[in-house]
Order: sequence, then C-alpha cells, then structure tokens
Amino acid sequence: MINKKDIFDMVTAAENDADQALPGLTQSLNEALAGEGVVHTPEQILLKKVRRKLGMNQIDFAELINTPVGTLRDWEQGRIPPSGAAITLAEILLMHPDLAKEIA
Repeated sequence: MINKKDIFDMVTAAENDADQALPGLTQSLNEALAGEGVVHTPEQILLKKVRRKLGMNQIDFAELINTPVGTLRDWEQGRIPPSGAAITLAEILLMHPDLAKEIA
C-alpha cells in the first residue's frame, strides 16, 4: 500500500530526475491514491494534441477525419475509446501535419 512517505519519495525522485520542482505533483499523486482527480488516456492526449497542432476546433477536425463531432467529443472526453483507424490517422497527422491539407 502506498503511503504519504512513498508519495514524498516519488515526488523527490521525480524532481531530482527533472532537475526542477514539479508543482502540483504531490497533489496529483495524492488524488490518484485517493481515486480522485481526472485521468487522461494516451488516446485522448493524442487526439487533442493533433487537433491543436493543426490549429483546428473540434468541428473542423471532425469534418477533416470524416467523423461526427459528437464522436470526436466522446473520444476526447474519454467516454468511448477511438477506433484503431482513428488513432493511426492521428499518429500520421501528428508526424505529417501537412497531409491535413491534402485530406481536406
């Protein structure tokens, strides 16, 4: 079982590794330990990152990838996982954002 000393040790190790203070890390770890806070999946982070990199809002990005905007919102908010095809397309667009113009 993780206790407060373990959290302190993890924060100290992470900050030492990063060579800087990491504000909010202690609070985040305490929330995770208590089963509180917000959890983001790698897929959610990927989709938002690609959309923002392309400078698109949800409506425009959903149109680009030929997906209903409600579905994109569900993916980004973690209500349902995106398909493998959507993840692959997002990874491609992240590496090659210029392809968005060709897709459009």
